[in-house]
Amino acid sequence: MESGTGFEAVHPDLRDASVFLTGGASGIGAALVEAFLRQGARVAFFDRADASVAVEEMEARTGNRPLFVQGDVTDTPALMAAIDTAATAHGPVTVLVSNAADDTRHDAQEMTEAEWDACLAVNLKPYFFAAQKVAPMMEAAGGGAIVNMSSGSYLMGVPRLSAYVAANAAIMGLTRSLAREWGGRGIRVNAVAPGWVMTERQKALWASPEAVEKHSQRQCLPELMQPEDIAGGVLFLASGAARMVTSQMLVIDAGVSVTG
Repeated sequence: MESGTGFEAVHPDLRDASVFLTGGASGIGAALVEAFLRQGARVAFFDRADASVAVEEMEARTGNRPLFVQGDVTDTPALMAAIDTAATAHGPVTVLVSNAADDTRHDAQEMTEAEWDACLAVNLKPYFFAAQKVAPMMEAAGGGAIVNMSSGSYLMGVPRLSAYVAANAAIMGLTRSLAREWGGRGIRVNAVAPGWVMTERQKALWASPEAVEKHSQRQCLPELMQPEDIAGGVLFLASGAARMVTSQMLVIDAGVSVTG
């Protein structure tokens, strides 16, 4: 992500905010980590991949070094410990971005119970327990913001992603329920549903020229989406600019889906 492009709004209240993000080593997650770093936030992120090189690169680009904790979001005690580590280093977490996901394709007819459980263990369970963990910190700090990364795939009912789509639909339900339950504690809970973003994973596995051409024709804006295109919406929902926005889903998909 390049600074000074004219597309990066500044949210002063995010400076020095304690931000925790899951899945920040690559793709959309890495773009989000860097976006918060550019705001001057104190950012910690949790990922199973080794992000030590990415940390150095992010610091070189932004002048702000993130805290990286390696681990798997399916290991709930490890995730809880990582949040504690972040809070010790940066202060109580007041912004949580749950982003870690696995969109591996599968044939619904052939999917096993173990594969179903594994999909939800990555794509849903950590969203709840990370939120549960940070909620008391946010309440004690006077409030906070949770941004759950869902997916436009559930709005479109994309085939060969039945468990993933189900998890992302559930993320929106979870978002609305927590927003209602925790609003009195000063905690806002929203979701972002990205469309097809051209991450390195997507380009390597599924973004054939034919598939990309077909999808771009469904977009109102024909330009292919990049990870950085998601950052502005997440920063907005995390910031005081969205202080009265909760229980909502922001779709960032270049106009593929119609909501409202």
